[in-house]
Amino acid sequence: MLSYRYTARDPATGQKIEAEVQADSESAAAKLIAKEGLVPVDIQLGDSKSSRHFKRIKAKDRVLFSRQLSTLINAGLPLIQSLRSVNDQTDNKALKVVIVQLITDVEAGSTLSASMSRHPEVFNKVYTSLIAAGETSGTLDSALERIALQQEKDADIVSKVRGALIYPIIVLVVMVLVVGFMLIKVMPQVQVLYAGLPGARLPFVTQIMLDVSHALTHFWWIVLIVVALIGVFTSRWARTIGGKRVIDRLKMRTPPLGKLFMKMYMARFARTGSTLVGSGVPLLQMLDITANAVNNVYISESIHGAIEKVKGGKSLGTALEGDPNFLDLVPNMLKIGEQSGSIEQMLGKTADYYEKEVDDEIKSIQTIIEPAMMVLLGLVAFTIVAAVLLPVYSLAGNSSLTSGF
Repeated sequence: MLSYRYTARDPATGQKIEAEVQADSESAAAKLIAKEGLVPVDIQLGDSKSSRHFKRIKAKDRVLFSRQLSTLINAGLPLIQSLRSVNDQTDNKALKVVIVQLITDVEAGSTLSASMSRHPEVFNKVYTSLIAAGETSGTLDSALERIALQQEKDADIVSKVRGALIYPIIVLVVMVLVVGFMLIKVMPQVQVLYAGLPGARLPFVTQIMLDVSHALTHFWWIVLIVVALIGVFTSRWARTIGGKRVIDRLKMRTPPLGKLFMKMYMARFARTGSTLVGSGVPLLQMLDITANAVNNVYISESIHGAIEKVKGGKSLGTALEGDPNFLDLVPNMLKIGEQSGSIEQMLGKTADYYEKEVDDEIKSIQTIIEPAMMVLLGLVAFTIVAAVLLPVYSLAGNSSLTSGF
């Protein structure tokens, strides 16, 4: 059951009524309102307009939805009945809201792809294009199966890349917490200890850490405001065109992650392209969709540049050849695919190759990151210990000299 907010008019009194009703669809809600002797004026799905619902629909939910719908359609069930069955088996409430809207739209005469395109937060352009191609060719079940496979592959790559970055992030967070504890709790006690000693001259490292400790303990609210402002402005800047260009360039060029991201982008381009071509999407449309799916400004620009070259009569492999934003294997494999009439297979093999390369690159980066983190931890620990113990050795040296005289 879904919650619908409605505005209705009482024909007997002319009074305007606003309330909620529980129903399976908008038409069912209208019937319930009419049974109450009211005339529905406006019916809105409870919280469906909120984007936060769409954010709760994970990739695995979409994959399961695609596979279930593909199986039911392949078994010969009508589309609407298949959607209703999938809706009954879905646990995700946000996805249920979307499926009910799909059912309503399809019952009203809309195609499934057009209905899905009204929910871009859930079904991206790649998804809707594959569905449209499947509807046109009469192979909707196959298109859904391809979508599920493509989404699984893409999600797997993203998950592996994130996994490679979790370890250093955790180490850095722990390091910041330890250093913060030392600065806030330990260093003030060191300052108190040496403040009353005549002739005590603190080393440079200790003095700097004491100054930082003083700033954190007495002006912590300013530090929090500054950190919050930096976070807000950085987040907003990252969503601008200029910010995205800088971040995408860093992803592609910063070692050791540059190679990893480049191979990930190549795998995503090849896998998405193979899926679209295999579903019957025309080449130029495939390139336009893939340019958005890759999610990198520079590679997207290169793909759009290739589109213009292809329109001018060049082959796709030739159009991408020598482009600094594409690794050499991609245009080479595309040339072979175009010459042999097997672009889909060549793109699939390219995707398989780079997906394996991403795995190898992640292992290589983890091999580098672990000792690098250990060295960094050692340097931080050495600095803290030196800041605390150097004054002790300094005082011990002074006292021994004094006793000698």
